[in-house]
Amino acid sequence: MQLLSPLTAGAFQLKNRVLMAPLTRCRADADHNPTPLMAEYYAQRASAGLIIAEATMVMEGNSSFWMEPGIYSDAQVQGWKAVTDAVHAKGGQIVLQLWHGGRACHPLLNGGTQPVAPSALPITGDEVHTPEGKKPYVTPRELRDDEIPGIVAGFKKAAENAKAAGFDGVEVHGANGYLLDEFLRDGANKRSGPYGGPIENRARLMLEVLDAAISVWGADRVGLRISPLNSYNSMIDSDPVGVSTYIAQQCSTRGIAYLHMMRADFFQAQQGDVMTPARQHFKGVLIGNMGYTADEAEQAISEGKLDAVAFGVPFLANPDLPARIAAKAPLNAPNAARFYSPGPEGYTDYPAMS
Repeated sequence: MQLLSPLTAGAFQLKNRVLMAPLTRCRADADHNPTPLMAEYYAQRASAGLIIAEATMVMEGNSSFWMEPGIYSDAQVQGWKAVTDAVHAKGGQIVLQLWHGGRACHPLLNGGTQPVAPSALPITGDEVHTPEGKKPYVTPRELRDDEIPGIVAGFKKAAENAKAAGFDGVEVHGANGYLLDEFLRDGANKRSGPYGGPIENRARLMLEVLDAAISVWGADRVGLRISPLNSYNSMIDSDPVGVSTYIAQQCSTRGIAYLHMMRADFFQAQQGDVMTPARQHFKGVLIGNMGYTADEAEQAISEGKLDAVAFGVPFLANPDLPARIAAKAPLNAPNAARFYSPGPEGYTDYPAMS
């Protein structure tokens, strides 16, 4: 199968094209430190061509999920070092997804601090999990232009910390309605000035962060994830194909290791083809994500539409997913009730093939 064949992505020599998508699992401790349980979880999945670790806070005070990990403290770096050591001991490769929650953060998770965003527009139609139960999202504070260099610096420091923690590279999280995506898409970005208005301005922060990561790692160990169609977290854009095209062009110019595209909308509110323009305008490795079966992934790779596929829920429930694909074996059913709850149940207790 093409899906199981090796792939060169920048500096990465991948043993297969079955990648593990970044999946928030909320198994860090109360101080956002990675735990030994997380090391076990990722090591179990080291047969992936590449593990993209979960969304990880680049700066303190920007929690969206309560028990998600960070990469801004020495203790977090050491916690992640145990994870990367465990993955490398099993022959795997792992990159860290650098993330700022933006308006998806909540004061109850961040000592009362109001979240920040490109514009003072709250997420609607959903609620956030907090220590006091589910709560509505709050209206964020609009970032001033003179505060934005501090955001970029936070991402750069996180990239440096990821290197100290032993990761093989980093992925910039520019998807799913978090800060960089909020700036990128015109449904959430209503500001004027250098970071608002046309796509060249709205993409500025994302590209500045990408360049900061490149300055630490080199372009060949940096990836970017975007979701031009996804309406999760109240997101929309008037021209998702234009967004896909522009970002693909900019990433191609920079020569990054890969572009990781979420091809659709979780809620099917927005339709369109963002993969074709990404393939046309990005000359590096293109990774598809969202709902692919192994057969569909194989066909897309064979037809040259993609180079690899990142699997989320299938990898969550099947630590040996590449071997199961090779053997055409049945897949474990995911335990959705334990996706975000603490402890090993529904996390490290999924069986491998006998």
